[in-house]
Amino acid sequence: MFLTSNFSKVKAVCVVVMVMMMMMKEAAAKPAGHSKHSVKTHKTSSDGATVETVPLQLDPNALTASKNIRPLQNSSISPWTYNITSDDSLFPPVLSEARCLLRGCLDSEGREDLNLESRPIMHQVLLLRRVKSTGAEHSYHYKLETRLIAVGCTCIQPIVQHQD
Repeated sequence: MFLTSNFSKVKAVCVVVMVMMMMMKEAAAKPAGHSKHSVKTHKTSSDGATVETVPLQLDPNALTASKNIRPLQNSSISPWTYNITSDDSLFPPVLSEARCLLRGCLDSEGREDLNLESRPIMHQVLLLRRVKSTGAEHSYHYKLETRLIAVGCTCIQPIVQHQD
């Protein structure tokens, strides 16, 4: 449970650092003043707020696959499975979300104990959504989004409140 959450954070930080390194490498390779990606644009949204947009290039070939670690979902007393969704307008385009397999938790003999509850472990992730720009036929920009997804399941004691 703790390792999965930390692994996700480390993976997200690595992706951000890699993107920044690629951008710095590209900027260093071009003569000063000639980068087409250095232009910032300011727009006013429908609610009157000023929105600053910066062009961003992502190269999926630069990302490396993570090493396989021991799958925890079947070793847990609160087992889960993954639902995988794909959306080409998002970066990353594939998301895995955990779904708890039991209402209760497994005891030492492997039987479900309904005195305990399986609950999803939620984690907020950052995503980039590809949005068609207005006015230009083949122009897109990316909008930063957050999403709360289940990354695994854990076992909890239910809170019981007795009424008088």
